[in-house]
Amino acid sequence: MVGTNHRPKFVVFGSSIVQYAFHNNGWVSILADLYSRKADIVLRGYAGWNSRRALEVLDQVFPKTADVQPDLVIVYFGGNDSTRPHPSGLGPHVPIPEYIENLKKIALHVKSLSQKTRVIFLSSPPMDEALFCKLLCVGLDKLPRTNELARVYAEACVEMCKELNIKVIDLWSVLQKQDDWSACFTDGIHLSPEGSKIVANEILAVLEETDWEPNLHWKSLPSEFSEDSPYDILAFDGKTTVNLCDSDFYRRNEGKPSKPET
Repeated sequence: MVGTNHRPKFVVFGSSIVQYAFHNNGWVSILADLYSRKADIVLRGYAGWNSRRALEVLDQVFPKTADVQPDLVIVYFGGNDSTRPHPSGLGPHVPIPEYIENLKKIALHVKSLSQKTRVIFLSSPPMDEALFCKLLCVGLDKLPRTNELARVYAEACVEMCKELNIKVIDLWSVLQKQDDWSACFTDGIHLSPEGSKIVANEILAVLEETDWEPNLHWKSLPSEFSEDSPYDILAFDGKTTVNLCDSDFYRRNEGKPSKPET
């Protein structure tokens, strides 16, 4: 069990799906709410980035000399890598062999930070081509990326993680299991509140099921400092206390304080 002298640190590293993950009821905001008083969640998201650019700053984002290393790192790169190659050679496209090697380098670097550092990779999600075409006002043949390319890169990420025995969530498959999976996106590629909820739940499921010590699921982590205090609000009997700031209070009561007994 993690003691109160160590507040776990989670770092989320990736492209726009990470950078925007606090916006619009994003998936990191969901996690941050659950982990309040339990862990610090640090965002390192960079819209438009691919795995090649991520490698350029890897030592700066995760310096091996840092006094405190993360307990958990969640990594997502792939959507921009899967963009069609441009004739000029410019742009975010990264060929599959290089993409796999880039992810391996990221994974091995993060795992080397400390014995306690755990890693979860997120694969490329699917994309709603029809919605993306509508927003760009172009035909399908003009799209810079496709759902099929997203599948190829997602499968590459999953296979790499299996090879290195790293936890991975196959977003391409998970999101398309939904009856109306297009509702998971705002523009065809970025997550809607519904999509973010699914991603957050998948991450929580992995954390709950792992045999990591300590377990990093929010229900397994202690709250920082005691939640019992003589300064808590008195209940209607004038004797017992009610801590309205209890981190789980509103979740237990569905956001509404219990009605007093009459």
